[in-house]
Amino acid sequence: MKKITIIALATMFYQVVFGQVSGNINYQNQVSFPNQNINVNTPSTTDIYISVKGLANIKANSYVAIFSVTQVGKTTEEVYELLDKRINPVLTEIKQKKGVETYADMISFVPVYEIEVEKKLFSKKTYNEIPKGFELKKNIHIKYSDPNQLNDFISLLSNQEIYDLVRVDYFSDSIESVKKELMNKAKNIFQEKIKIYETLLGASFDSFEKRINDGFNVMLPVEMYKSYEAFSSSSLNAKKSAKVNTFDKSTTLYYQPIIDKEFDFVINPVILEPVIQVMYEFKIVINREKKPTQNNKEYFIITPNGGMKSLNINK
Repeated sequence: MKKITIIALATMFYQVVFGQVSGNINYQNQVSFPNQNINVNTPSTTDIYISVKGLANIKANSYVAIFSVTQVGKTTEEVYELLDKRINPVLTEIKQKKGVETYADMISFVPVYEIEVEKKLFSKKTYNEIPKGFELKKNIHIKYSDPNQLNDFISLLSNQEIYDLVRVDYFSDSIESVKKELMNKAKNIFQEKIKIYETLLGASFDSFEKRINDGFNVMLPVEMYKSYEAFSSSSLNAKKSAKVNTFDKSTTLYYQPIIDKEFDFVINPVILEPVIQVMYEFKIVINREKKPTQNNKEYFIITPNGGMKSLNINK
């Protein structure tokens, strides 16, 4: 009996520790990770194929944050004047920071209506739409290179009641050079694999027909955020007639990069902050039937004088 108790306690302890290490995301059973890895189609010839996958995590060196602002007013002049008073001073202050550029993007300018009830003595009520004013929407684009500056932008814009951070785009000047690095590393790994396959099969693939497909895929941080709700519901067996008041559960957003478990190699594997992820894959199909050899037959022509002359038809 004591042995059983010890085993049960040990199992419970392992489960608790595992839950702390994996995080609250695994508290819900329905959480699953979709397959987001690149998948290049295999060439039509199906004999032996060799695949090489590579992943590079690139830290961005510039960012563009987009904030949305809405303003309403009774007239066109009023709505423009009110919005300019809100955004012009703060944009001037933001542009004074080193390496920062701004741009105001016009989104919409539409009239706003309200409902007026018309009462009549011997008929039903009539609801009429009447002009109430105008609504103006703009997006503020801010380009910067230091990610810590975003907190300053949020603080300055919130003073003008601008709170809606729409998105943050990530950019890197080294993507093209990283793509070349991925291709070179993939080539070296392929050469290692081809030697292993030749050793296992006891044959050289030099004279075999080969076909290749390759491709890149780039994933940006804005595409890689997921959400979940972490909570524990009570198992109270209440009566059907009982009233149970529930509360809104907090939703957590988190950055979920592509997991590197299916790649042959990874450049910059440790991720501390959201990064740009570049994937590269190529597949080579090797047709084990040897290429047809050149025609080694010799051909001759007879000259008008009755002599014979060799004819080289391979040229």
